[in-house]
Amino acid sequence: MMGISFLKLRPLCCVLAVLMVVVLVINVTQVEYLDHETVSATFIDSSGQFASSQVIGGSRSPYCGYEHQTLSSQEHMEEDSLLAALQWQVPDVPVPFLKSSDPSSSYFVILNSAAFFKVGSQLEVLVHIQDFQRKPKKYGGDYLQARIHSPELQAGAAGRVVDYQNGFYKVFFTLLWPGRVKVSISLVHPSEGIRVLQHLQQEKPDRVYFKSVFRSGRISETTECNLCLPTSLPLCNFTDLYTGEPWFCFKPKKLPCSSRINHFKGGYLKGLLTTAENAFFQSGVNIKMPINSSGPDWVTVIPRRIKETNNLDLSQGSGTFPSGHYYRDQWRPRNFKIRQFNEPDNITECLQKKVVYLFGDSTIRQWFEYLTAFVPDLMEFNLGSPKNVGPFLAVDQKHNILLKYRCHGPPIRFTTVFSSELHYVANELNGIVGGKNTVVAIAVWSHFSTFPLEVYIRRLRNIRRAVVQLLDRSPKTVVVIRTANAQELGPEVSLFNSDWYNFQLDTVLRKMFSGVGVYLVDAWEMTLAHYLPHKLHPDEIIVKNQLDMFLSFVCPLET
Repeated sequence: MMGISFLKLRPLCCVLAVLMVVVLVINVTQVEYLDHETVSATFIDSSGQFASSQVIGGSRSPYCGYEHQTLSSQEHMEEDSLLAALQWQVPDVPVPFLKSSDPSSSYFVILNSAAFFKVGSQLEVLVHIQDFQRKPKKYGGDYLQARIHSPELQAGAAGRVVDYQNGFYKVFFTLLWPGRVKVSISLVHPSEGIRVLQHLQQEKPDRVYFKSVFRSGRISETTECNLCLPTSLPLCNFTDLYTGEPWFCFKPKKLPCSSRINHFKGGYLKGLLTTAENAFFQSGVNIKMPINSSGPDWVTVIPRRIKETNNLDLSQGSGTFPSGHYYRDQWRPRNFKIRQFNEPDNITECLQKKVVYLFGDSTIRQWFEYLTAFVPDLMEFNLGSPKNVGPFLAVDQKHNILLKYRCHGPPIRFTTVFSSELHYVANELNGIVGGKNTVVAIAVWSHFSTFPLEVYIRRLRNIRRAVVQLLDRSPKTVVVIRTANAQELGPEVSLFNSDWYNFQLDTVLRKMFSGVGVYLVDAWEMTLAHYLPHKLHPDEIIVKNQLDMFLSFVCPLET
């Protein structure tokens, strides 16, 4: 009887066993989606602490890591202050192209014209913006760049622009060398174009997209990655455990998040603008176009007497604008005695017995490339790293010099970076002992231009915290920050890497590192003031002047 009963129950037992297996599989899958790699329930705030977050199941709206950060009251105040300082007044409603700013119809006039000026005098220029119907503009918001220069002297300096919000702008220059000095003013973007750039910055932070390859054995999958991704599909959460810097990828269908092997730029979104909006971004029409003068565009500057020159030098503080000028193609900072490192031996002598760390984007990788090309004894050690990506290492055994370059963590638009090499600058700084023979240079800006400013503020906050800790434990460590620089612009580049975006980043960087105890290489002014065309990667003469400044901080003139 018992045998017969068991035979009758066996099908039921099999069904129950199958159901248990199914439930177990579902639970394991859910656990995988809830682990620290996958965005569902657990996140890490800006202090590195775990914080819970509600699951957004099947939402088409993007999840943006920078929107979910826990800030102290002091951090809130600083962020609010930075964002308030960068408020840019633009038209509230769309404006027809014919009523937008026209550089060819606009003009400037030198206000305080005189027979001659003395070195150190202020020159004021009034700019009047008109539209394509040659009617005066009644509001501001245009982005202008200005410089004075003397081509025969290879001299130049940047100007400071003040927007009166009524179609008039005043530009202030300090006349820093004698001779015939010419004024040049350009409209980088009309206010109507800035309105479009603002919208893209806030609403389209994913217009540059990234990808990662996940691989295990013969199985390989590629998924999209970014700071903002829609949560309609499961997301791998690669938020950094120490800095809290967020980063996400769509979870592969077959592989775990831990199988990610690399990171690379996927591409740029197309079709971002309407036909009407495209009209505000036309090469040869309203992108970096010169504004002509309605009268003389030059002044004559005569030298000051020696006594006057001494008084002038004493009056210059660390917050002066401009920070320097070119003369005979050499950068001359106003508040620091720069040295010229014209021979390889000069650089070798300065860097002897030192370890130099270069962290950041490709604009500071240029420093590594210049030094290894110019200094014969500084031999690059082949680490097998991808070209233009790194990490890179150069050694001068004879003089005990070690030079290192490493790119910053995502977002970074390089071709292919191995996952194991995705290091955040703040974490790298925390691993440096420091001391009198340690030099650190940082350039982090270009790859943040497509995101809201809160993303960049967060990154700099983490880097600044690490810099302060480094200087606290090793006060003799030299830390140098390279600022952003102007670059060539066309209709497409303007939407992703506009000078207006980078001007904002540059302003944030200067304010956040003010008073921290770091040195600043003013790459922004060093590109604006130079006669060569703007480039994302400036020409060698500008890089040489940047490195003269950098090395002068490392090995200052004895006083």
